[in-house]
Amino acid sequence: MKINSKLVLSASVAAFMAFGGAASAQDCPRGDLDERYCDVDGDLVADIPTDASELVDPDTLVFAYTPVEDPAVYAAAWADFIDHLSEKTGKDVVFFPVQSNAAQIEAMRSGRLHVAGFNTGSNPLAVNCAGFRPFALMAATDGSFGYEMEIITYPGSGIEKVEDIKGGQMAFTSPTSNSGFKAPSAILKSEYGMEAEVDFEPVFSGKHDNSILGVANKDYPAAAIANSVLHRMTSRDVVSEDQIVSIYTSQTFPTTGYGTAHNLTPELQEQIRDAFINFPWEGTSLEEEFSKSNEGQFLPMNYKEFWAVIRQIDSANGVSYACE
Repeated sequence: MKINSKLVLSASVAAFMAFGGAASAQDCPRGDLDERYCDVDGDLVADIPTDASELVDPDTLVFAYTPVEDPAVYAAAWADFIDHLSEKTGKDVVFFPVQSNAAQIEAMRSGRLHVAGFNTGSNPLAVNCAGFRPFALMAATDGSFGYEMEIITYPGSGIEKVEDIKGGQMAFTSPTSNSGFKAPSAILKSEYGMEAEVDFEPVFSGKHDNSILGVANKDYPAAAIANSVLHRMTSRDVVSEDQIVSIYTSQTFPTTGYGTAHNLTPELQEQIRDAFINFPWEGTSLEEEFSKSNEGQFLPMNYKEFWAVIRQIDSANGVSYACE
């Protein structure tokens, strides 16, 4: 079945509004932010409310990691960090296994999610529609960071170069994913003159691991994926390197952005930020999982600078950050 990605994205944003409640009518600078948020300092993310009545200080913090692969894998991987975050904030912390990018954004917009790692492509929507305030991403111990979008196929598929996808089928993950949809769509159009539903049939797998397994098992002839996920899956022997052939590798993109809901108290936001930046990785469940993709620290970052290339890709794809 063919899927109109713009309709899917519009439907997702409409869902955010349905759960988000009434928007604030305050008059303030906000750029692309939803009207319930302000951006007086011009950093492109929602300001912390100045009205104390709008701040929240929950007894239990809810944390969610971007939905890639089996959520159970990441509940275990984040276990030591969850304990660390609880110790640093003095609060109970629970891991929320979200099933989709839209559900994760919706949860933060409605006040049910306090701390999160949003994937690369979802960051702009989370920032503008849910008041997400990202402050860190994972990096290698030498300070390098990022991943690449790869277009993959399987040996013997008959696809040896990107142009060979024309007339066939290609798998994407979800319309909000940078490497799973937005970046490859922009690249295919600008570099190869190829558009979904015109030059090939797009299908959506839901997640990167589904796309990777789909190609490895020859269910999809080709797919666009984040190679950081592929590296972790091959490290765990979920797929083997001889099942996958890469035919395109992009420039390096920023990885998952970590941050908080905008309306947590300033003190709590600072405690959470400190817990991330100063997390002792050595010997932890987080190191065990993410060292597979050469990550070993949380690096401070800012959305305005680090996500500029992602906003450019969104602009090229005609993506709107409006929440209606």
